[in-house]
This record gives sequence, structure tokens and C-alpha cells, in this order.
Amino acid sequence: MTSPSFNIGIEEEYQTIDPNSRDLRSHIHAEIVQKGKTLLAERVKPEMHQSVIEIGTGVCRNIQEARLEIQSIRRQIITLARENGLRLAAAGTHPFAQWRTQEIYPDERYHTIVEDMRMVARANLIFGLHVHIGVEDRETAIQVMNGARYFLPHILALSTNSPFWQGMETGLRSYRCKVFDKFPRTNIPDLYSSWSEFENYVNLLIKTNSIDNAKKIWWDIRPHPHFPTLEFRICDIPMRVDETIAIAALCQAVIAKLYRLHEQNLSFRHYSRALIMENKWRASRYGLDGRLIDFGKQAEVPVRDLIHEILEFVSDVAGE
Repeated sequence: MTSPSFNIGIEEEYQTIDPNSRDLRSHIHAEIVQKGKTLLAERVKPEMHQSVIEIGTGVCRNIQEARLEIQSIRRQIITLARENGLRLAAAGTHPFAQWRTQEIYPDERYHTIVEDMRMVARANLIFGLHVHIGVEDRETAIQVMNGARYFLPHILALSTNSPFWQGMETGLRSYRCKVFDKFPRTNIPDLYSSWSEFENYVNLLIKTNSIDNAKKIWWDIRPHPHFPTLEFRICDIPMRVDETIAIAALCQAVIAKLYRLHEQNLSFRHYSRALIMENKWRASRYGLDGRLIDFGKQAEVPVRDLIHEILEFVSDVAGE
């Protein structure tokens, strides 16, 4: 079994904004995606709504490379948007934009999703951060993912950046989570004993016409169906590069630490989906100012204290 590379890939979804109204505006006529591809090749892509642009790094060997690439991409795409009469914003939801008025990007994949899920898809006007960590062996990826599930609410709490929805203050630090909840096959994944068990699940869904490929499994963490990575999908997009990089580094360190335990035939304790979902709700509601459940202690603990505990937990691998 080959040791994981722990390579990093980062994807960010940006809002395209009208500079006068500050409302969302389609990037179609400004040809931001087409012009972006000229500058950045496949690092710029459209998303389902025409007011969303996705960027992605290449495969980065370490967090320093990832920082340089995200900084460069952000700088270039912000400049390109300004030159074409738009602005970009980074937040998990727009404060007042109405999803009903947003147009769908003209792509067969997106129209298929809308046809399948109707209003659920049209209302999914959200903006996230996805972090890929290289774990090339699929069996190892499943075992590491099982342990990583526990840390997802803590990582969400660090990223919460979507308190507004449709002109209202929701009272939640991450309302984006609640919007995406309406999609099928989301949230915390179940435990899987092996890669074959996961494959059987995917194959059953394909066989029964529930999905046509594994990309339509949108869990908060998943083995990516095309890349040899574990993909963290739980985060709101942060506003600042420093925040994105800090979260990506923590994701990488958690995976590296769990792999080290796995390599030593040790395991991080696995908790049920129901328990982790309880913490996810708390993270989305209160963010860093809340309390999560420490399942070992069977007690509520301030999120900030738990984050410090996680940093201590991964400290022996963080510098490698």
C-alpha cells in the first residue's frame, strides 16, 4: 500500500455582483468564464446559476503552493471581473438576492439537475469552499473518511459565513448548510466498513436510476469519484485567502493524523451519524461562539476550546 501524497486542491465559488445594485448578476454577457479560461485554463468554471463562478487550483504539493495559487487566481479573476463591469464577493449566501430571478447556466448537466429536483435545485443559490486531500488508495480513503467525519462540524464552525438569506437575517451563522440540506445524498456520510461496501452503495443507486454517476453524492466529505482524493465539502466560502488556507491546512493535517493512526493499526473512535449531525446543527447555528458536544466527555465544550484541542491533536503532523 502506497502512502498518501496528502496533495491539496482547493475550489472556491464566488458571487458575481452588479457594482451599482450590489445584487447578483449573470456573468454570461461579460464572458467571464470564457475570458477566464484564456487566462487560467480549466481553473475557471461556471456553476449551476449564472451568478456563480467556480475556481480551482491545480494539484498543490503543500499548503504554501496552495496559498500562492489561490492568491494568484483570486487576483486575476477579480481584475477580470472589474474590467468587464462586475465585482466578485466571497460569502456562503448573498444577503438579499432572490433565487427565483436567477438564471441557470446553459449546460446539459445543470438542466438535468433542475429537471430532476425542480425548485430544490433552483433555490440552491449558495457558495462553498471544497478542499481535496490526496489519499490515493481507495481502501485507505474510506477508513480515513470514517474518522474524519467527527471533525466536520468543527471545520464548519471555522468557516461559517452565511447569516443572511433572501433579505433576512436568519439567526444562523451558516444558513448555506440548511439550503443545501434539501438536496438528496448530503450531510454527514454513514460509516463504511470497506471500499467495496461504498462501491456497492454507489452501484445500487446507479442500477436503480437514482443517480447516473457518483458525483451526485454530495456528502460533507466524500471520496471523489474522479480524483484520488478525499473532498471536504462542508465549508462556506471564507472571505479572505488566509481563512481559506487555514481551513485547507487543517483539513490536510486531520487526514494526515488519521492516516498515521491507521498506519499504526490504531483508530480514531467512530461516532454515529446522528451524533455528528447534532454537532453540525450547533456549528451552523452558532459558529465559533457556540458549544459542541465532546462525545467522549459527554459534555458541551466551547467550540474555540475544541479547535485548540484539534490543533494539539494534529500538531505532530502539521509541520511535515
